[in-house]
Amino acid sequence: MKHLLDNLPKLNEWLKRRDQPGFRAPQVIDWIFQKRISDFSAMSNLPASLRELLAAEFETLTSTIVTHSTSDDGTEKLLLRLQDGGVVECVLLREENRRTICVSSQVGCAMGCVFCASGLDGVLRNLTAGEILEQMLLLQRLLPADERLSHIVMMGMGEPLANLDNVLRALDWASSPEGLGISARRITISTVGLPAAIQRMARIDCKYQLAISLHAPNDELRTRLVPVNEKIGIEALLAAADQFFAASGRKLTFEYVLLQVINDHESHAHELVELLKHRTVLLNVIPYNPVEGLPFKTPSNRSIAQFKEILQSAGIEIRFRQRKGDKINAACGQLRRQQMVELS
Repeated sequence: MKHLLDNLPKLNEWLKRRDQPGFRAPQVIDWIFQKRISDFSAMSNLPASLRELLAAEFETLTSTIVTHSTSDDGTEKLLLRLQDGGVVECVLLREENRRTICVSSQVGCAMGCVFCASGLDGVLRNLTAGEILEQMLLLQRLLPADERLSHIVMMGMGEPLANLDNVLRALDWASSPEGLGISARRITISTVGLPAAIQRMARIDCKYQLAISLHAPNDELRTRLVPVNEKIGIEALLAAADQFFAASGRKLTFEYVLLQVINDHESHAHELVELLKHRTVLLNVIPYNPVEGLPFKTPSNRSIAQFKEILQSAGIEIRFRQRKGDKINAACGQLRRQQMVELS
């Protein structure tokens, strides 16, 4: 059985070979993305014979929901088992009129960030474009009929820029009016920072927002926290980011997970000011969401306030992200890790 979501670009050709009119492909796509229906038998405006042909050759949803967790703050998290047994996570976050989803791009992660649960067991493989899209559709189904997804962040498990082709294929459908119809400016690719891939995004005039996980203001500390930085370096990373900004004109976002004692000192804030003060950026600060088995802690309110004051006084645009879903292990990789421990 083929995954229909991986074969959407070929659907017209498939239908043509079966003497079906050209308008059938948009009808199928409308059922899947707009009407939120994946069962071919329920696609009532298609001939019964075509529904049977589709069902005999394609599957629209290939993963199984292992766990569906809901938090008091409205956050919902799905743990999905893929056809080959791999497990990934995705999250729906509710905030006022926003309905944001956080989607995975790989099974596991190879970047090795020491405070993140996603990479504790390395990376198994890239997700296909269809598997990335499927997460979006499953999260969309958690909303009532009169609500729609408003934002997408490629910030789940995995490094999106290590699977850039499939990520872009999925996001093209997410941003298409025929797909989920989400504005490209409300779609963010979050990366640990792979300069060659960032430069490629600049060359192809990538229309999505870019968020770079910085986490430290100097190479020595960043390499401790993000081991892949040893082969990259902050200077090369910022140069690639500058190239993306020059090509796109879109403000860059830098992510900074705030860890007690490790990277939350006043000196770290002053170093960050020196890195960012001449750039058009938003610094998105995320107080750490503790992971069982890891030694890192959330900073004190006093440390957070001091850190914020130093950056704001220097004119850096800064936003502190509210922690959500703590009670349901909503941080990337936590639920998957918990299940793997339980099964071991």
